[in-house]
Formats: sequence, C-alpha cells, structure tokens
Amino acid sequence: MVKIVGRDASIGALEELIDHAVERRGAALALRGEAGIGKSVLLEHAVRAGRERGMRVLSVTGVQAEVQIPFAGLDHLLRPLHPAPRSTESPYRLAVEVLEILGDPDEPALLAIEDAHWLDAASWETLTFLARRIESDRIAVLMAIREGADIDRRLAAAGLPELRLEPLSPADAETLLDRTAPGLVAALRARVLTEAAGNPLGVVELGAAVARSGGAALLPSALPLSTRVEQTFGGLVAELPPLTRDLLLIAALDDEGNLDEILAAAAVLTGAPVPAEAVQPAVTVRLVIVDEQYELRFRHPLLRSALRQQASPGDRRRVHAALAETLSDHPHRRLWHRASAAPGPDEALARELTDVAVGAAERQAVALARATISRAVQLSQDPAARGTRQLWASDQAHEQGDSQAVRKLIGEIDESTLRPADRARLTWMRETYFENAWSGPERLLTYADLIDTMRREGETGLAAKALSELALRIYYSSPPAPVRARYAEVARALGPTENDPRLTTALLHIAPIEFGAEGLERLRRFVHRMDLNPTLRAELAAGAYAIGAFRIAVTFALSSAAELRVQGRIGTLVHSLNSAASATAALGDTRAALPLAVEGIALAEETGQPTWVLGGNLVAALAEALRGDVAAARRRCDAAEQVLHAARRLPMLALVQRARGVAALAEGHADDAFRQLMRVFDPGDSAHFPNYQLFLLGDLTEAAVLGGFQEELRPVVAALEPVAAQSRSPALLVGLGYARAVLTGDYAPALADDLTEHPFDRARLQLTYGASLRRSYRVAESRPPLRSAAATFDALGATPWADRARAELRATGETRRKPMDALAALTPQEQQIARLVAQGLSNREIGERLFLSPRTISTHLYRIYPKVQVRSRADLARVITSSDAS
Repeated sequence: MVKIVGRDASIGALEELIDHAVERRGAALALRGEAGIGKSVLLEHAVRAGRERGMRVLSVTGVQAEVQIPFAGLDHLLRPLHPAPRSTESPYRLAVEVLEILGDPDEPALLAIEDAHWLDAASWETLTFLARRIESDRIAVLMAIREGADIDRRLAAAGLPELRLEPLSPADAETLLDRTAPGLVAALRARVLTEAAGNPLGVVELGAAVARSGGAALLPSALPLSTRVEQTFGGLVAELPPLTRDLLLIAALDDEGNLDEILAAAAVLTGAPVPAEAVQPAVTVRLVIVDEQYELRFRHPLLRSALRQQASPGDRRRVHAALAETLSDHPHRRLWHRASAAPGPDEALARELTDVAVGAAERQAVALARATISRAVQLSQDPAARGTRQLWASDQAHEQGDSQAVRKLIGEIDESTLRPADRARLTWMRETYFENAWSGPERLLTYADLIDTMRREGETGLAAKALSELALRIYYSSPPAPVRARYAEVARALGPTENDPRLTTALLHIAPIEFGAEGLERLRRFVHRMDLNPTLRAELAAGAYAIGAFRIAVTFALSSAAELRVQGRIGTLVHSLNSAASATAALGDTRAALPLAVEGIALAEETGQPTWVLGGNLVAALAEALRGDVAAARRRCDAAEQVLHAARRLPMLALVQRARGVAALAEGHADDAFRQLMRVFDPGDSAHFPNYQLFLLGDLTEAAVLGGFQEELRPVVAALEPVAAQSRSPALLVGLGYARAVLTGDYAPALADDLTEHPFDRARLQLTYGASLRRSYRVAESRPPLRSAAATFDALGATPWADRARAELRATGETRRKPMDALAALTPQEQQIARLVAQGLSNREIGERLFLSPRTISTHLYRIYPKVQVRSRADLARVITSSDAS
C-alpha cells in the first residue's frame, strides 16, 4: 500500500476513531478541507482500516443532482441493510431505526460519507442526529466535507467534531510531486508547487499535466485551484470518445449510478442502443469505476463537478429529458428530471409539482414537500401563484423549524403580486421572523383584521391556521380586553367552534377568563375523542394549561407525545413535552416534570426552536425549585430573565417570578417568596400577567401564611373571586379554597373538596392545617394530616415540603423517617429511563421513545444500577415502584 504523504497525524486520529468504535465508544468526525486537499484519500484509508478491524462499512457519496431529493443520500447508504429501515418521512425516527439495526454487538459499523456537503437536508439531519447518539455503540461516522460559510453553519448546528486538513508542508508537497512526476525540470517543478500551494490533488494532477504537456497546462494561472483542477479533469474527459463523454455527463446528472439506467438514457439521447463497452475508455483511464453491482462511481467528486460545469445548459436539459423518459416507472424521480429539463417557467409543471408537494405534506413528508414546492416556485409563470407557493414553501420551512430558510424565502417574495389573503399572511410572517420584540396591542389588532381578511377572501382554513399559530403569542402578550374581544369575534366568525378543537384552543388562549368555563366543558368532551390527531392534541394540551386544567393538559400532552415519537415528528413533540412538563410541574410532581422538561429542552435545541428552549428552562426551574435544587433554579431564572427583557417579552417574566417565589418557599424565606410572587399581581410591575394569576394563588397564600401577610392577601383573593366564578379555572378554584381556609381559619370546606387531581395542593393544605392544629395544642388531631402531607410530598419529590411536614410531626412527638429516594441520585434522563424500565419496556422500546440506540440505553442502565444499589431490571422496577409509592 502506498503511503499517504504528510497526513500521519490525521491518519492517527482516524484510526483512533475506528478503534474507539470497535471498543464500544462510538463517535463521529467531520473531515474538512478545500477541494482536493485529500479528504477522499483519507476516507478510503479509514474504510480499509475499518474493514481490517472487522467493521461493517456503509458508504455513500453526496451528489449535487440529488440535493433536493429528500433521503436520497440515506437511500444509497442504507441499501445494504437487512432489514431495511422503514421510516422514510422522519429523519429522527429513521436515525433511531438505523441505530437499532447497526447495534449488533458482534459487528461494529463504519458509516463513510463522501461529499457530505451535497447530501440532501433530510439525509444530513438523519446522519447528524444519529451521530450525536452513538457514544455507547460500536459505530463510527466519518464525513468528508468541503469548506464554506454554509458548511460552518451546518456543522455548528450539528455539533459534530471536526478534523480540518491543511495544505501540505513544502517538504511533503515536494515528496508527493517527486512521486507523481519525477524528473521535472526545476522551473516547472517550482511552478507546480507554487500553483498547487500544498493542495495534494493539485500537486498530483497539475504535476501529471505538466509532465504530459509542459508549462502550457498551468495557464491561466489566475484561476482558483479548484477551477484549475476541474479543468484538468475536463481535459481528461475531452480525450475520450464522444459516446463515452455522453455517458459520463448522464452519470453526472443522474440521481442514481445504475449503469443500465445510464445506458438506457444514452440510447434515448443518441437515438440508438448504446453498449456497455462504451463506458470502458473512462474506466481504463481511471476516471470511473463500475462495481460488481454495475453501479458507476466517479473516482473523484471533482470530475462530476467538472462535467456539470462544463456542459452547456442545452446539453444538461437534453440529458435530464432523456433521464425523464427513461424513468417512467419512477414517477417522483421522473418529475424531478422533467422539472430540471424545463427550459423556462412552466405553469403546468409548477402545478404538478405543487400537487406532489401538497400530497407529501399531508403524509407528513415535510422534507419532500419543501423540496418540491421550491422547484415549483422556480417554474411558476403566474406571479400570484408564485407568491402563494413561496408562502407555502415558507410554511414548510417553518414546520421544520428552519427559521433561517423562512427569512430567506420571505425576503424573496414580491408583495405587489400577492392576492389580499397572501399579503395579509406575509405581513404576519414578516413580523414573526424579522422583529425581536413581540407585538403590542396595536399590532395584534392589525393581525386580527388580516386574519378576518383571509376569511372574507375565502381562505377559511388558512385563516384558522394563522389564528392557531398566533394563539400562544396572543396569550403571552397579555392584551387588553378590546383586543381579546376582537380576536374572539374573528375566531367565532370562522365557523361553529363547539366541536372544533383548533378554534377552541385558540379561544382558550385569547380569552382564558372570559371563555374558560365554556372551554373547560369542551375539553372534557374532547379528551374522550379518538379521532384527534397528535397535533390537535398537542394544541389542546396547551389550551388546557392556559386555564389551569392541568390534569387534562397532561392527558392530551402525553397521548400526543406518544404518537409523535412513533412518527418522529420532533418539532411538534417539543411542544407536547413542554405542555406535559408545565402541567406536571404545576401539579407539584417534580419526578415527572423534570425529565420531561430536560428532554424537551434537548430536542428544542436539536431542532432550532429557541423559544421552546426558553420555555423548557423555565419549567425546569420550577421543578428544580420544588425539589429543593434552588441554585439550579435561580441560574435558569437569571438566564431567562435576560432573554425576556432583551426581547421585551415582559408578561413571560411571570414564569420567572413563580420559579423564584417557589425557590424562596423551598428555602423557608416566606417574605422574599411573597414579594416575588406579588409582582405578577401588581399592575405597575413589568412582570404583571393576569393570565398567570390563575395558577399562583396557592403559592402566594402559602407565602402569606408563613410570612404573616394575610392582610396583604385579602384584596388579591377578593379580586380573584369573580375571576374564578367566570373562568371556572380548576387551578384558581383550588387556590381560592386554600386561601379562604387560611383567611377564615375554617379548613373544613377546603378539606372536603375532591383534590385527588391536585396532590401537591392537597398536601399543602394538610400541612398548613396540621401545623395550625399543633399550634392550637390539638396535637393528636394534627398528626394524620401531617403524616398524609409528608407522604405525598415524598412521592412527588417535593423534598423541602416533605422535610417541613416531618419537622411539624417531630414537634408533636412523632418521628417519621425520611424514605430512601432512589431517584434522587439519578440525572433527569436516567430517571426517565428507570421509570420506563419499571413500566416493563425493553431497551429497544425505550430507545424508540427517547430517540436513542438500545446500546445507549444499556449503558445508562449500567450506570443506574450501582447508583440505586440493584443488579437487575426487576430489582430496579421494584425500587422505582417503591420510591413512587412512598
């Protein structure tokens, strides 16, 4: 084997990557550098090294012609797998399936991706998602990728480690040139080295060209190296027979490499049968390889690039047309080549592409829908239809969480050509993506009128969608009554709302107090419906949370999340996880809330949804405060506060204040807790947020009892009595029951209420009641409620409250031992895995739920067992069950 010159350190890094993977320490690496720097040679070395170590090697080369075809790269890469992965619509679900298939402990795997910069977006997302989850698997992922600002952004978002290849040192470049073109005269030798500038491919190809043709091969010297090298390849192709050149151009523009397919297209192009021997001249001069499966591969990606660049537009269109005629049995590929062959705008073809895009979107194939509608935009003749398609493309990018693409697409729209409904929608989308501050009441009123314009223009479905997408923004903008009334009017004008989950959710966000009682009754009906898709259930969960119907919110959110996990729709899954975490935290269940919040944060970061990262951190802060991890809660609050002030999202400061207030209660600082929480009730404070007052009365009342602020509490309670009567908010009604008991001293009505669905509030009521009995010297009567409170707080993981209940019991002369908390030593993710084990799920099933490989789950269990002092899954399940019941 010929030694690779000047790359000893890089080879060492690659072999270390492979060795680690064989040892069950999987990792990924992006091999970066300019064209011709030696990425392909090192990738080939890694493939050989992997095979020598018994690895299963799967490889693919990204193809520019396939960059708009979703999962094209993955299809090539995974064809050798048996069984083949089934999920082809979700990158995240597909990644988990691949992890499961490749997770054979007896056969490590190497995924080698050449020209990764030409991978389609769906393949890129799948592979980078997979690459972040192989730390416990016998899998290595190696990508060779060119330089570029766009590549910098993609790699930064993917979080992959890089190995950057620099030009060869002068000494190494001389060694390589002497090996390639020995005996060059000094002047030509120096010229080659200067022009190549340490680029290995430049040294090899320019050296060989000079050896054949002399110094003329180096002209013009002002061209960039990549272009010079591509011209060198082009010169090699020019020496081939015309029919062979045709075959190579077809192969360069084809989205497959099947030789029979290429020959068939050549027959269409030339009008006569083309024998397989026609490709042999290219094989002989080592420009291409034809393997045993009759797949044609280019020796170097620059050759494909050279062929594409040097072909005239007319030649390229003729080749695409020939491929389209050949691919009659492959309608989607045929459509792509027809679109590529179109000499200019073609409205009929644009409509055909749009129909394919709409069908793909209905199947949740968002990546295919987005790529297809983008080409439809390019081919549009009707300016108004083009604008509609541009907006539709923006919407698909939005659903994928690609805000950068949305901004670019919106910026390309010619507003003057749009229909009124599209102009209204564009106005809202511009505000969403181009301004940091949230809209004030005046702009919100404008949006209400624009949505109503959509309805009057006959775009009822689009208007309902726009209202649904704005609903959370309206809620957290805390608009005044006239704005809420206008939006409610617009919502009701869209049609009957009684059985419409989407409009019901919108109304719950628009007017949680005014519409609360009616909305609550609808939620109780909807929770039993079996025909609601997971997106609607995710929206209903958010609506239920908005009026404090936390148990209903948990039901909707968890059922939605379960289905979204199966579908691999991580963008919407983030929303469901946030609602589930928010509702369980509001119910005081830290054991359930914190793992949900942490998972939601991680997935929001993965999918580029910063608003949901922010929301998840605020939920996690509340859960951490409840469990007594006050320092962590405050760190999250401080970071969130900075973001909210900068973006002028002031009503959301109420979430910060709640977490800070609960943290102060956990530390026993009642006066600080009361002051923090009262900011939400003060109209003159930046954190004032009437919608959130529905949830905070219980916390405020506890702070008032412990700090002696009962008189300050009375006007707050009086103001909320009519709000509760109107909204029927379950959270507010529970809080009022507690507050009335504290202010009157009569606990009987509150204790008589059914608080089964509000365990933390029930335990807090029992703790306050038991403490008041003890202080009244009714010691024997105080013990039962204090015992019950301590047990509930322990089960919920609300350690500071459980400790307080035990302290009160000790003051009565009774000692209650603090139970062993098996979950306390585990991270949130480990807690989630342990709970799923306790439910009887296998490693494979847990991995599917959490988008991790079975091997990673096994590694987590290896770490969990000693932390909770068990040796088996059965023992772990018993410990978890016992801990939850304690």
